[in-house]
Amino acid sequence: MLAELKGVKKSYGAFQLDVTMQLKEGRITGVVGKNGAGKSTTFKAMLGLIHTEGGTMRLLGQDGPIDSPKRKQQVGVVLSGSTFCGALTGKQVCGIMESLYDAFDRNWFQEQCRRLAIPLDRKITEFSTGMRAKLKVLLALSYKARLLILDEPTAGLDVVARETILDLLRSYMEQEGRGILISSHISSDLEGLCDDLYLIDDGKIALHEEMDVLLDQYGLLKMDEATWQSIDKSWILRWKKEPWGVSALTSERRFYQENYPKMVAEKGSVDEMVYMAVKGEKV
Repeated sequence: MLAELKGVKKSYGAFQLDVTMQLKEGRITGVVGKNGAGKSTTFKAMLGLIHTEGGTMRLLGQDGPIDSPKRKQQVGVVLSGSTFCGALTGKQVCGIMESLYDAFDRNWFQEQCRRLAIPLDRKITEFSTGMRAKLKVLLALSYKARLLILDEPTAGLDVVARETILDLLRSYMEQEGRGILISSHISSDLEGLCDDLYLIDDGKIALHEEMDVLLDQYGLLKMDEATWQSIDKSWILRWKKEPWGVSALTSERRFYQENYPKMVAEKGSVDEMVYMAVKGEKV
């Protein structure tokens, strides 16, 4: 087990984080939720960047957050809004990384920068948003970390650059004993990358499911009010009244397709789950 959080708590005024989650070796785990749901707070707690108020963490075989220089050698991190000083050039960043991380691979890093059109001789402040995003991901991958913690790593990238980054993450996972914890608002990235998914809503884990199960078995149901009143609601997770009737999220799409053939039952998506978790009601 690369990471295990049990009842980890943190409060900011009315906001209360209380999360339990696991990340196993050999798996890419996605975390989704609306802005302010608790994704970044969870990541910062794992990295020891904020003090928690309860619960336990076991990361990379040791108790507590990843807050020592030795343990940080094993973790690659991308946090939203964080980067090196803009006055530094790519070459200067390369030198800093080499001094900080024993396993930093200068040749690999420079080759990937050339491949992704990141100009090492220019200051970071002169980089485009996409260049900065690509640089942060490459830095996280550059020293053979066992665990990647990536908060919105593909934000600001075009389709081609995003797919390049996702391919790098897939290549990273080819070595045994590694894992990735990643958040993104781009659902298609997660659907094609992750092995399982956590949905955080208002600081709590609202759903945890394997991605294959989610895409194959979950669904969005659409029906009129009379049908809603008559159906078996045993596998309804959330529902919402619409101007035309009722929409509902289910974990057993085929049951409703087979037993209520007049009902519209569409395959579920990450976006729909996030929307229903935020806007929908429990049965």
